Amino acid sequence: MGLDTAVLYIVATPIGNLADMVPRAIEVLQSADLVAAEDTRHSQRLFSHFSIETPLVAYHDHSDDQRTTKILQRLEEGQTIALISDAGTPLISDPGYRLVREARERGFKVVPIPGPCAFVAALSAAGLPSDRFTFEGFLPSKSLAREKALQALGGETRTMVFYEAPHRVLDTLEAMCEVFGGAREAVIARELTKAFETIHLLPLAELVEWVRADSNQQRGEIAVLVRGAAEEKSSALDAESERVMTLLLAELPPKRAAALAAEITGVNKKLLYNWSLSQK
Repeated sequence: MGLDTAVLYIVATPIGNLADMVPRAIEVLQSADLVAAEDTRHSQRLFSHFSIETPLVAYHDHSDDQRTTKILQRLEEGQTIALISDAGTPLISDPGYRLVREARERGFKVVPIPGPCAFVAALSAAGLPSDRFTFEGFLPSKSLAREKALQALGGETRTMVFYEAPHRVLDTLEAMCEVFGGAREAVIARELTKAFETIHLLPLAELVEWVRADSNQQRGEIAVLVRGAAEEKSSALDAESERVMTLLLAELPPKRAAALAAEITGVNKKLLYNWSLSQK
């Protein structure tokens, strides 16, 4: 395969099963002048399996601007560079954004070589709505920051997809249960394409207990998917509810008025409160 010169290829690699490597990716890695890898030692297994002898250079989150500059210099010399991560598609919770951005700003062609991606694989087999979703990557490791991040997603109606480290997955599921409620459906997708692949769907409260009871579910590469919040059917109030709210708002602050109107009319308090804000 003849590659164009001065091109940066973004190459997806298997997330576990080496048989998932696409032929085009093999050809690009074999033909490139240099491969920038997240961990060169980790990538050696892949290279050995597919008889790839292209030189490797490390490129990861902690790479400085000098390393980025050196790779860009190679492109300026007309060389072809391939970027890979430890597994899956580069730039999806993996390094590479700075390099791609700089390459494009300097006018170099950037070509994606599609292939495996852990969160896409998890979403396809999870059994949760997949027509609309949001990929959130890794949550903060500190408990307070993690809870704050989850609270900000409390009203998210799309399926939410997260990555999580095995030693934090139980804490994260417990925090999700607290913020989203134990009845919210969620999926743990673990070790995808590998020997101990697990995809398990339960309400969050039950999923927490299931993971707590089996330490094996706290190992390996993990994605957590959570069903989005139910969408409110309508923000409009009926005439009687509007009349009650109007009378109460003349004497009370919006929050108190909404609480009393909810008791009188049976309409959701949040809906009444939001309506009051829209009247200002």
